[in-house]
Amino acid sequence: MLEKTHHDLANLSPFELKDQLIALASSDAQRMMLNAGRGNPNFLAMLPRLALLNLGEFAMLEAQRSYSYLDSGFGGLPENQGIVQRFETYAANHGGSDGVRFIRAAIAYVKDQLGLDQDVFLFEMASAFLGCNYPTPPRMLLHTEEIVKAYLVQEMLGATPRAGEFSLFATEGGTAAMTYIFQSLKQNGLLQSGDKIAIGTPIFSPYLEIPVLAEYGLEIVDIRMDREADWQFPAAELEKLNDPAIKIFCLVNPSNPPSTKMSDPALAQVADLVAKKRPDLFIVTDDVYGTFADDFVSIFAKCTRNTLLVYSFSKFFGATGWRLGVIALHDDNVFDAALAALPEAEKTRLAARYSSLTTQPSELRFIDRLVADSRAVALNHTAGLSGPQQLQMALFALNGLMDREHRYKRAAKELIRQRYQTLYRTMGVAAARETNDVNYYTLIDLQAMGGKLYGPEFEAWFVKSDLGIDFLFRLARETGVVLLPGSGFEVVDTSARVSLANLTDHEYASIGRFTRQSLDEYFQDFTNSRARKPSTSAAGDAGSGNHPAKSTTKR
Repeated sequence: MLEKTHHDLANLSPFELKDQLIALASSDAQRMMLNAGRGNPNFLAMLPRLALLNLGEFAMLEAQRSYSYLDSGFGGLPENQGIVQRFETYAANHGGSDGVRFIRAAIAYVKDQLGLDQDVFLFEMASAFLGCNYPTPPRMLLHTEEIVKAYLVQEMLGATPRAGEFSLFATEGGTAAMTYIFQSLKQNGLLQSGDKIAIGTPIFSPYLEIPVLAEYGLEIVDIRMDREADWQFPAAELEKLNDPAIKIFCLVNPSNPPSTKMSDPALAQVADLVAKKRPDLFIVTDDVYGTFADDFVSIFAKCTRNTLLVYSFSKFFGATGWRLGVIALHDDNVFDAALAALPEAEKTRLAARYSSLTTQPSELRFIDRLVADSRAVALNHTAGLSGPQQLQMALFALNGLMDREHRYKRAAKELIRQRYQTLYRTMGVAAARETNDVNYYTLIDLQAMGGKLYGPEFEAWFVKSDLGIDFLFRLARETGVVLLPGSGFEVVDTSARVSLANLTDHEYASIGRFTRQSLDEYFQDFTNSRARKPSTSAAGDAGSGNHPAKSTTKR
């Protein structure tokens, strides 16, 4: 009965299965539950948070100025004129604060490097902290957009020259960005039920689960990475994108859960394919882990007209609770071109949909339709990410821009890579790092590891016995550690996804030791089962498992 329960649970989304595992892992009050299944890091950026606190204190003093003659608890709106000078007075009394030094540096940086007016910038930041106005413009605050664009150019484009202007829409994390993109593509007739969507797999599971919902009804075409080639897209897989029936290609880069960035040849192949054969292809790239990669270049830099970029500040800055994300789209793009090419009847329908926003609804850009659709169009005037959230986003971006020696980035990458080495060392498995590896996550390939340790017959038996989910429940029950099944992310091998961002080095060593211990014990079960059967039967059982032709999980 227990095995049947595990089998049934295996069909759940990995993030729903996680709740079952957490309940089991938490059942022993004498130990701490350790969740290595989620990507929430246990490190965070301190300096931009300290800056937020100091900027908040200054903003409160600014608000107090307006009604300081009243003993009523009233505050007023900050004043633009002279606000930098007043901040300098504030800073003189708080000169030893890291946060104040950060803000002073930011005021100088935005003028010198971005050409922004210092008073207007600081006024926008102080007002954002107070949350005393609707976000204006709703799509993104003006100076915040320029700061975040500069950050994305630095982190997403690499050495690739910037090709034209692009616009941003600030969203409630990458989660909201995904939701809004699919909604607007469907609402605007750019995706129809029955259309094909190409998905680079393995991938973050919602990209697999959203397209098949009844309101979308899309047909998924796998563009599958090859574990044997360090989780890169084989040329033959990318050639599938030549199919004109495929409307959109969705990928996570660096990948989740394999945690590798697209190689330069793969990026070049997609760019060439788009330029010569599929100039109409929509691309959505989710690049949240790009800041953990070495020399990262997004497909947003290579296929500028075709790509919607999703980026979240959640992982790199340890800010999953802030819900900070952006959608980026070049001003010259295929989404707007596709809107212009819609049949007249469809244009008429959409003109009626957006007629309350503009006298020329047919000219409303796709990125602005994303904003409107996010608030059911009628509430477009109150759309937008909250001011305090946008302020913290701006401070995170400034932290990345002003850290010229990349000290924070180097420390974050070294931290997760050390944990990767610790995990595999305690499993007794070599963990060589490839050029494109990022190591934010890793997939423990249970069956391939078992085959390497004990031979192909054990590997086939392990697969046939369907022990992957059993291992996850055993790990949760006996150690209090929660991992997620690789199968939920469209990984073929029996595997477990481990986040290398959210536990200590010591705890990853414990996971490694238990994994090896479990495989040893499974091997003993396999040996005992063979001893109870005639040799011919044992050999037949070992060779009859549904073993894939090649492993698809990196070690």
